[in-house]
Amino acid sequence: MKKIVSFLFGGMLLLSLSACGSNSEHEPDTTDYAQTEPTIESIADTQTPESEEINSEPKENHVDERQIRVNGKDGQNIVFRLNDSTAANTLYEQLPLSIQIEDYSHNEKIFYPPDELDTSGTPLAEGPAGTLAYYAPWGNVVLFYGECGGASGLYELGEAVSGADQIETLSGEIRIDIVEDN
Repeated sequence: MKKIVSFLFGGMLLLSLSACGSNSEHEPDTTDYAQTEPTIESIADTQTPESEEINSEPKENHVDERQIRVNGKDGQNIVFRLNDSTAANTLYEQLPLSIQIEDYSHNEKIFYPPDELDTSGTPLAEGPAGTLAYYAPWGNVVLFYGECGGASGLYELGEAVSGADQIETLSGEIRIDIVEDN
């Protein structure tokens, strides 16, 4: 009885192995891929005019268009384009401001916004003159009139799009407003 069971088991094993190891050179492939695989034509047919319209339009990022204006007591007019960071958003929400600006170091002016800026997800700052940044350890906004070499805790808010050469002459009270017509 054991021989018969062994013989049957061996035969079933041999059958299953031969089914798995079929040689495709000798057996024609009868799978109809036209019915199982989508074609370029069938994919194109599923697109609606609305989806084509959406795919063809460039993505607009209105946050990139957010600008603020810094006006100095001596007629300075500097416009900054804010980036899409949490810290820039926090500053933007505090505007308009009339605030004291101070000299600091040999390449920057600083002011202290009323509320601390949230820096989560905000890139570190480093760049040319005209960089607008936030130094989190001290809680001050920095307007660079010289190169911004970067530092730990210094976060980028944006960049000057006009008037960067006027930053160095700012003093006393400045006015910061949202630019409405950009």
